[in-house]
Amino acid sequence: MDFLLRGFILYPTAGLRFSRIGHITHSTAGLLLREADAALLPLTVSYKEAQDDDSDPTSWVQAATIDSLNESTDFTTTITFTDLSPSSSYHYALSNNQTGYFVTNPDPDSSAANKLSFLTSSCMKPNFPYDPRRHPLRIPGLEKMTTAVSSLSQLPSFMLFLGDFIYIDVPQRFGSSVDHYRSEYRRVYSSPSWTWSAANLPWIHTLDDHEIANDWNRGNNTAPYPAAIDPYLHYHASVNPPAPNTETENTKHSYTIFTNGPAAFFLLDTRSYRSPAGETILGKAQLNALLAFLARPEPPHVHWKIVSSSVPFTRNWHAGTADTWGGFLSERRVVFDAMRAAQRTLNIRVVLLSGDRHEFAATRFPALPESDPGVDAESQSPRIQNQEDLESGEDLVEFCTGPLSMFYVPVRTYYQSGPDDVPIKYLPDGNTKFGLVEIVDGDVNGVPSSVLTYSLYIDESVVWRYRLSLPLGLTSDPKGQPAASSDAAEGSSLAGPLLPPGEVLVDKTVGGWVDIIAKKVFGWNVMRSEHPNKNWIL
Repeated sequence: MDFLLRGFILYPTAGLRFSRIGHITHSTAGLLLREADAALLPLTVSYKEAQDDDSDPTSWVQAATIDSLNESTDFTTTITFTDLSPSSSYHYALSNNQTGYFVTNPDPDSSAANKLSFLTSSCMKPNFPYDPRRHPLRIPGLEKMTTAVSSLSQLPSFMLFLGDFIYIDVPQRFGSSVDHYRSEYRRVYSSPSWTWSAANLPWIHTLDDHEIANDWNRGNNTAPYPAAIDPYLHYHASVNPPAPNTETENTKHSYTIFTNGPAAFFLLDTRSYRSPAGETILGKAQLNALLAFLARPEPPHVHWKIVSSSVPFTRNWHAGTADTWGGFLSERRVVFDAMRAAQRTLNIRVVLLSGDRHEFAATRFPALPESDPGVDAESQSPRIQNQEDLESGEDLVEFCTGPLSMFYVPVRTYYQSGPDDVPIKYLPDGNTKFGLVEIVDGDVNGVPSSVLTYSLYIDESVVWRYRLSLPLGLTSDPKGQPAASSDAAEGSSLAGPLLPPGEVLVDKTVGGWVDIIAKKVFGWNVMRSEHPNKNWIL
């Protein structure tokens, strides 16, 4: 009862005052603010470059004056700072004593645009795991993430949060009105866990079910969706990257496209347009927008297309599979075919990021004919036994990560469903899990490449790290050995380069109870092979 009611009753947070940075480009930055005290209006919003003298009033640029805020937006509004310098640090200040800082992106045409780092996770709930001694709005996972990030040599550019920012229906829904949904967002933003570093990290958000209702699949007109989307628009979508303006269906700005350095992103909305019958998870307009995004050529410095989904693409989770892309396999095949076509023709590599599951799994999707969605894949063809069978040069890889601060699932439900969903790594335990994605140019086995490294943190430590690479100016055979290309020698784009397989760089994990017994009782170490179903005891 304490866990359920203390925060809800004692912290209605109607007077919340806060500000945060959203989407940033090389010349702009979006700011969200909330001020419910009319006595502090009008608000002035100013900014300056960080190296300028704070005491010099002429160094501050007044960006906006806010004369009124009202209940229609829950007393929130957004400001866009414009005409900023690339790769520059800025301070901002509000007349109600709210302050913060941000760093703009590099100029897209500069050499600095060849690298990028960002965080990704999903799912958080205040005071979980429950501790009666703790402030009811503290978010332990957010604090652990902040500690881990503060030790990095370079701060990430943003957090890509893939849904379940609130849990309005866990463990108990108190109502479905707009006010109920708004109060849940305010409680999360009122958490004392938003330290200076966490509050100044730009966050980009995706919508998922617990921001509406569990396993939501009834479209965007059925209650409680209209009430649920109201605070999502004001607190998240308003400072997300702008939505594509060619699709009239996306009136809630719930899916979007943006580019940052060497990567182009498509943030999917898998809730607002899905059908309960399993016909579509994206809706026609969003699917067409995604296919157009995958097919479009990118500027020379963009080597990666990153597609994020609030639910996993793999069907390897055997609980709640119908709520994931596993319940929409025909549409998944259309999307995967387009992704592989992009990899063949555009000299880019596609990476999938997802959330929702309170577990981590990395999954490889080999370029093999997908099983008939109406038939059990396990019965149609055997599991792949040899690594060489996977390395077709067109494989897709998904990293599914969660929770940032929530329970983990004690029952193991993730295992291989068939030849086209091949586990790379499965790590279910941990109340705090997040990924750090880093992209930079470098050499891989002597081949000039764009390199993407995924580091999985559990609590404050890296426990697993994986590397994907894209050869630049070279083709490669499936084993990653370089071969000169006449097209590359002439500076033209490559036609169908073979992509080298991924590589495990760090693995500090224990595989399960068999491993623990082997270590504790017999003193054996179990080496996990990259070959599915093959391990060695040393």
